[in-house]
Amino acid sequence: MGKGDKKTKRGKISRGSYGVRRRRKIKKRTPVEEKVSVDTKK
Repeated sequence: MGKGDKKTKRGKISRGSYGVRRRRKIKKRTPVEEKVSVDTKK
C-alpha cells in the first residue's frame, strides 16, 4: 500500500493517472451569453 499500488490515491499520483480514488477537477464552462454581449432590446 503506497506509491506502487494502483488502487490508492498515492499510487495514482506517482503514476500520473486518474480514477475513482483520484478525481479530476471539473472546469466550469461559462455560458456563451456571458462571453459575448447580447443586446436583445432595441
